[in-house]
Amino acid sequence: MKESIRQRLEKLSDRFEEVGRLLATADIAGGSAQFRDLSVEYARLQPLAERLGRYRGLERDLAAARDMLGDPDAGMRSLGAEEVERLQSGLTAAEAQLRSLLIPKDPRDDKSLFLEVRAGTGGDEAALFAGDLFRMYARHAESKGFAVEVLSESPGEHGGYKEIISRIAGRGAYSRLKFESGAHRVQRVPQTEAQGRIHTSACTVAILPEPDEVEAVAINPADLRIDTYRSSGAGGQHVNKTDSAVRITHLPSGIVVECQDERSQHKNRSRAMKLLGARLTAAEEEKQRSAQAHTRRLQVGSGDRSERIRTYNFPQGRVTDHRINLTLYKLAQIMDGDLDELLDALQQEHQAELLSEIEAQ
Repeated sequence: MKESIRQRLEKLSDRFEEVGRLLATADIAGGSAQFRDLSVEYARLQPLAERLGRYRGLERDLAAARDMLGDPDAGMRSLGAEEVERLQSGLTAAEAQLRSLLIPKDPRDDKSLFLEVRAGTGGDEAALFAGDLFRMYARHAESKGFAVEVLSESPGEHGGYKEIISRIAGRGAYSRLKFESGAHRVQRVPQTEAQGRIHTSACTVAILPEPDEVEAVAINPADLRIDTYRSSGAGGQHVNKTDSAVRITHLPSGIVVECQDERSQHKNRSRAMKLLGARLTAAEEEKQRSAQAHTRRLQVGSGDRSERIRTYNFPQGRVTDHRINLTLYKLAQIMDGDLDELLDALQQEHQAELLSEIEAQ
């Protein structure tokens, strides 16, 4: 184990012991804010401290096994060699677990999210691809037990969507899809192409964590223009006869959000305000990142539309994620929502980058 990693682990373990002593003192009243904060910190550090204790035990056992290698008895030397091999393997696994515990948890990981898919270059084909992307994410979300709610949509002239905005609700939804923001490119032969030529189109995807009420950006009501209009519907007895759809314009930023999913104007307004809060929060975070001039290769959470993150090549049946140079020849399964291999690889790459930063500190 690198000395820098060991020192960091030892420091956190010492803090765990210190917090335990503080919680045991009579000075901190149970139920107080300080008691709750220390209890949360204790619970967070406990897995790391326990694993570090087991790691130290394996180190002691390994030292004893190596001593056996110098024993005059051949049988003891053979037993020592077996123990050394077993314990070294155990130490390697234990170190990997400890290193993973050092990775700071993204406080947004457990949140629900807003998914925005917009057609880019490519006209009708881009709109069709936007529809394909939305179905891909919706199927993946549903396979994980998340709920998918469409907030607003603008259909394409020949199918798909010029734009579709939805909410994916469930614990851990943001953690699962947070690396999907960016430009997605498709290469395929459109149904309207008589010559069989491959066209390239693009869509942009934005993944925005749903902010809590307490952390949402403060919005001055005077900065808002709120318009109501009649939702588009399929007609018949359920046609919307009231102006229940809501469009909110944030005048200082020019950000516009809409919600027309619910028949209740109040519900649509509430959902539109949440989406506006998520957009403003993302814009503020991006502003801070730009000021710091620090851009991760994975563009984590940035929603950077200029970065082409992935190409879907239909003639060759492959998907390539350009950030991690991963190519998978399972396009049909991926478009059907089987994103686990892609998303897991992105998570692992992100964790490796964070660990490299920790080791460099």
